[in-house]
Order: sequence, then C-alpha cells, then structure tokens
Amino acid sequence: MPIRLDKLVSEKFGLSRRAAQDAVRNGRIDLEGERCDEPGREVETDTPIEFFPNRPKARIVAGRLRILHEDPHVLIVDKPAGVLTLPTPDRERDTLIERAGRYLTLRHGNPRPFVGVVHRLDKDTSGALALARTHEAVRAFQALFKAHDIERQYLAVVEGLPTRASGTIDLPLITDRGDLRRGVGRRPGEGRAAITHYRVIEQFGPVASLVACWLETGRTHQIRIHMAEIGHPVVGDAVYRPRNRPRCKAQFQRQALHAQTLGFRHPLTGQDIMVEATVPHDMDALIVDLRNRYGIRGAGG
Repeated sequence: MPIRLDKLVSEKFGLSRRAAQDAVRNGRIDLEGERCDEPGREVETDTPIEFFPNRPKARIVAGRLRILHEDPHVLIVDKPAGVLTLPTPDRERDTLIERAGRYLTLRHGNPRPFVGVVHRLDKDTSGALALARTHEAVRAFQALFKAHDIERQYLAVVEGLPTRASGTIDLPLITDRGDLRRGVGRRPGEGRAAITHYRVIEQFGPVASLVACWLETGRTHQIRIHMAEIGHPVVGDAVYRPRNRPRCKAQFQRQALHAQTLGFRHPLTGQDIMVEATVPHDMDALIVDLRNRYGIRGAGG
C-alpha cells in the first residue's frame, strides 16, 4: 500500500512529521540511492530510504525544477504538488518563485533574476505553470490570459461516474459562499463567469473516473468547485467535497488534479508553444491502483 515519503521517514527514523518533511526538503533523504525533495511523493513501505542527518542543508536539491520550456521571456516549469507558487505570511521559503530564481541564477549567473507570476496553481495541484522573466513578459502574458488565448488541459480523478461522457459547466463563481470558501453564485448576476469543459477518459467501476478538463476561463479553484457542483468532487479535495457525502473508496492525500498541457501563441515572439507535464508519480499510482481494483471502461463503455 503506497505511503507518503514524509510519513515513511517519520515512522522509520522516529522523527516528528514536521521534522521528516524538513529532512526531505533539505536534501537529507535518499530514495533508492538518489536524493528526493518531495515529502508528498507516494512510495511503497519497503522502498529503500536512507537518512543523512549531518548532510549539509541542500541549496540546490530543494530548488530542482523540471523545465518544460525556456526562452528569454518566459520559463514554463512542471510544478510539484505541495509547493506554493508564491510565499505566504507563514510560508516564505521553498516556493516555486524561489526555486525558479535559484534555477535561473545557477543557469545564467544572474544573482538576482526577475521572476514574475502570470497565473497560479493551487499548492496541492501539480503541472505546467508559466513564469515571466521580464516585466514586459508579465504584461504580455497577463493580457494573453485575460483574453483567454491560452489552451489549458487538466487531468482529474473525480468521485463517481458522470452521467454524460462530456459536457460544459457554466456556473459563475463567488469568493465567499458564506463560510469563507469560494463557491457558485446562486442569485442572478452574482459572481464572475466561469466555464469548464470536461470529457470522461476512463471509468473505474462505480468508484471514480479520470476526466480531462479544459478551462475557458481561469478562476481560482474553478475545476474543483465545478466538478463538486455537478456531484463529482475531485478525489482528495478536502475543501469542496460535501461533508455529508459518503466516504469514497478512492483515497488520496491531496486533490487528484494535474495541469497536463499549456499552449499559446507566444505574445513576444509569435512562436506556437505547447508543453506537456507528465502525470506525477503519486497520481499515476492512484490511477493504476483504481484500474487494478475496479477495472477500466472507456467513456462510452
């Protein structure tokens, strides 16, 4: 049965969960002979791991990034789950912005590289994320996103089986539904327009489905809210899954949501860009487990 790496480290070496997470992030854990800086990675309980408590704190390991595209204007990275895009008051270190800055310093020798945010992914969502390298690029890409001239496909594992193999969810979103959480506007004219297109790719018995989602708009938590609204919350989503909903047999440590592709006409070079971020290990393991346990049917099966 898969287990989070930080939990395995905690159990094997007698560390608190927080200390185990710090050990992983600081490059003091080797997974099958190689350093691993992802506390949330799903591993088997018998996976060989080693702890080096006296190893100098890693400066580069925690900042390692998978680069999907790089040019003088934009850097597109594969954001790991569990990493914030930007710092928050209680989490200022090891954000994606910091990792990207370290990468650019090491690669180009610039001690203070500019890294600008043009869109975001939730902390526990993985996948393709574009970062601007100049102020000009920030303005150009923000205009691109505002005009919805970006192609974005997400993969999500959702609870249950949607009755339609494909569809469009057109429901406006509000920033506070009454419990300080985002939600769907219920009154005429309430909320900002939000449109999600989806298609069922695989069905795992009666338990869950793998769906592809395309954003026509890009509101915060849009896919998570929309899928929950039609009765199929993203597996592992502790925020938007209704509390009175029966326990799902598909369990996951985070929301099973991955930004798979990002495509656009480069606003500064005219080049057509299309990148794809590989499904991360933990989400791939979830999909494989569901296939093995419940079988697989195509959307029309």
